[in-house]
Amino acid sequence: MLADKDRIFTNLYGFQPWNLDAAQARGDWDGTAALMARGQDQIIEDVKASGLRGRGGAGFPTGMKWSFMPKAPTPERPNFLVVNADESEPGSCKDREIIRHDPHKLIEGALIAGFAMRARAAYIYIRGEYIREAEVLQAAVDEAYAAGLLGKNALKSGYDYDVFVHRGAGAYICGEETAMLESLEGKKGQPRLKPPFPAGAGLYGCPTTVNNVESIAVVPTILRRGPAWFAAIGNPKNEGTKLFQISGHVEKPCVVEEAMGIPFRELIEKHCGGIRGGWDNLLAVIPGGSSVPLVPAAEIMDAPMDFDGLKALGSGLGTAAVIVMDKSTDIVKAISRLSYFYKHESCGQCTPCREGTGWMWRVMERLRTGDAAVGEIDMLYDLTKQVEGHTICALGDAAAWPIQGLIKHFRPEIERRIAGNGGQYAEAAE
Repeated sequence: MLADKDRIFTNLYGFQPWNLDAAQARGDWDGTAALMARGQDQIIEDVKASGLRGRGGAGFPTGMKWSFMPKAPTPERPNFLVVNADESEPGSCKDREIIRHDPHKLIEGALIAGFAMRARAAYIYIRGEYIREAEVLQAAVDEAYAAGLLGKNALKSGYDYDVFVHRGAGAYICGEETAMLESLEGKKGQPRLKPPFPAGAGLYGCPTTVNNVESIAVVPTILRRGPAWFAAIGNPKNEGTKLFQISGHVEKPCVVEEAMGIPFRELIEKHCGGIRGGWDNLLAVIPGGSSVPLVPAAEIMDAPMDFDGLKALGSGLGTAAVIVMDKSTDIVKAISRLSYFYKHESCGQCTPCREGTGWMWRVMERLRTGDAAVGEIDMLYDLTKQVEGHTICALGDAAAWPIQGLIKHFRPEIERRIAGNGGQYAEAAE
């Protein structure tokens, strides 16, 4: 349970203005030049010591990621920071709250992170549908320039640093870091083969680090309060605070900042007023956005909500977009709907994903209505295994995992539908 004094995002709900004056009153931009004066390598070491792991889904250690950047960039190949604000994962809405209510946390974090990585500029790639959020973010960047916090000799530190806001055009695939770089360069949003990794050749062929909005926004507070403070919150290797986005069948859906590793039951009881219809009515939970496998009620109840705790359940924390489903949910229909989403959003570059996502959705639809043979359940599972791990980016995995979770935990429900349809397809299963 997180104490109020340990909260980083103190204007998460927009009760105060987002502008620079209000942000400074909340403690943003306080002694930023002194933080930079600690030195670039010391900032990276402090972020490593804090235990901060990427908040965009993969959970890679942030400080380690920063340390991959070249220490001596050249004018011809400068370093860049790209901030991933293309929040398109179904169920995820935390970055939106940061951008529209606390944008200066992100901008200050972008300056400090960029300075630590010796970057020339930051590009904030924001989801195209976030129209008002993009307006607020651009206005906040303009304020920072006007106050001398960005641009030439930013904060009188002797460091030149620019921040650019780039709006996407509504493609989920552009949330993948290399597809985002392609889009930033004005090309079709399709993932690149790795290696080379962005730290070696990223934006415009220059060394680049891509980080999530939340990962960058928490950095100034970590440096002010000290890495030991951040590391003391949460569980070992799952340190710090985290924004959870809880939607679905709870009494009060919300976005809330909590300690990593908080038990699921405590999270829901404390912030959401419990499950709609009581705890006995809980069916399943997708704990990290639509691309992680669902977890049945009995397994999730007392699970720690962090990277390792959910991995042990065969799922993942992802972006911590917690989708709660009660027993009124048509679970097969829900997963089929997600299958359609991934079919629609596949960029089509890799054959297993381009063809497989369509096949998976069509079979899911037949399972939903019961117009299928029992043997098609195993066929579909085998198909997901042909897609998973065989694509350039993780969209193929993201399309496969929800179906795998459904078959693993709710196979009897699928079989019941087929039997209830008269079993006329049962012979094909032999």
